[in-house]
Amino acid sequence: MDINAFIKYLSNEKRYSKHTVRSYQSDLDQFVEFCISINPEFNPIASDHHIIRKWIIFLMENGVSPRSINRKITTLKSFYKFLSREGVIEVMPTDKVVVPKMKKQLPVFVGQEPMNRLFDSFEFPDNFEGLRNRTILLAFYCTGIRVSELVSLTTHNIDFYNGQIKVLGKRNKERLVPFALELKAAFQEYLAERDKLECNHPVVFVTNAGDPIYDRLVYDIVHQNLGAVTTLEKRSPHILRHTFATQMLNNGADINAIKELLGHSNLSATQIYTHTTFEKLKKIYKQAHPRA
Repeated sequence: MDINAFIKYLSNEKRYSKHTVRSYQSDLDQFVEFCISINPEFNPIASDHHIIRKWIIFLMENGVSPRSINRKITTLKSFYKFLSREGVIEVMPTDKVVVPKMKKQLPVFVGQEPMNRLFDSFEFPDNFEGLRNRTILLAFYCTGIRVSELVSLTTHNIDFYNGQIKVLGKRNKERLVPFALELKAAFQEYLAERDKLECNHPVVFVTNAGDPIYDRLVYDIVHQNLGAVTTLEKRSPHILRHTFATQMLNNGADINAIKELLGHSNLSATQIYTHTTFEKLKKIYKQAHPRA
């Protein structure tokens, strides 16, 4: 039983996304590389909590953030839990490991005014790329979908009659997300231009050559265009997901409804946005109350 068996388990049985599986693989490769540097005959099955603690110290000394360290330890816990379930090990080496405390970070989001400027005032190029890029940004902002969900979106997933898209989320879990009339019009205009490329596949968003779009290109599109309306350092597709959720909550949406729209498996993942809105309330209170 080796790491490859665990990676296949994540892909085939847990049905994790390719991005998530790559992260698990990378974390485990880094752990093994560190252990081999100490002992060339290292076997991950024979690991114990002492060497895991040494790895944590090594990571901290090399400036790795507590958040990243916690993620790597979560990877190890999943790996050894898998080995335990398969009967390969009897003792979990991660049980005695204490991970660094993380400072709770509120999600970063773009304000409503900059987003209005982006879609109402900013001039996108009058060509295929400009039309595609605006539609991508509007799709993120109006639906809150993940970049992996946008990249895999097909023409069959768009229901123009009911104004909704079928999204294939994490672990192949499907959900329906409604979209606004503005996004409907953008989709229709963009798809009319896309059809001129004679694409031989149903993927909605494509490159100039008609090939399916990819994560890095989507990131670059979002990063560059958000830079026209905000000075935030973080300008990723996930920031637009945060923006969608935060602005929905600020404007009175029920948190359970937001949970369903985002495709969260539990409410705790969605509740972080309540902290963001509370920070906004505190700011308003301090500005408006005479005793604040």
